[in-house]
Amino acid sequence: MSDLVLYIANKNYSSWSFRPWIAMTVAGIPFREQLIPFGPGATSPQFRALSPTGRVPVLHHGPVRVWESLAIIEYVTELFPDAGLWPDDPARRSMARSISMEMLSGFRSLRGACPMNMRRPVRAIDLPDGVKADVQRIEEIWREMRQMSGGPFLFGAFGAADAMFAPVVNRFAVYDLVKDADTLDYMAAVKAHPAWRAWETAALAESWIVPEDEA
Repeated sequence: MSDLVLYIANKNYSSWSFRPWIAMTVAGIPFREQLIPFGPGATSPQFRALSPTGRVPVLHHGPVRVWESLAIIEYVTELFPDAGLWPDDPARRSMARSISMEMLSGFRSLRGACPMNMRRPVRAIDLPDGVKADVQRIEEIWREMRQMSGGPFLFGAFGAADAMFAPVVNRFAVYDLVKDADTLDYMAAVKAHPAWRAWETAALAESWIVPEDEA
């Protein structure tokens, strides 16, 4: 099998890079990481040569190119079916994919107002309309999935759905968005995971500043 190479951007800011990185790391899937920092406008000319969208993350597997976080997770799951990223039960697997797609396509108010920023001091900001509704819906998802599975993660063990929501854990924390005990318990479990800590440590060591993401 050809080497898997995951191209990512700044660990401090790149929420979409974080998702496949943490999924593959937790699952023990071997890959090489290649970080290319954002340039002006939170992009880079180098991205265009790597991905048809001109964005990262993108996974290279020999001649194969896979872009978009969820597609990357699905692709590596096919390569490593025993990695345990999706629930074995078909009904729960469909639920995990549904909430992952909801994260992929929704919650635009939250994402726009509260960019991921691993080194941001905890501080609330004035929130535009829509953010509170996004927060409430995400808390509802987390609560229902953990009640069903028994936790500590959304479907018991850390999986693809947790990876898709991992950047939200940072957003909820650094923008001081939530107070619910169950939500905070889930966030604590995610932040205690060695893969989260490894990403966070690297993010805090970065010196790059992207003004667009310093809300």
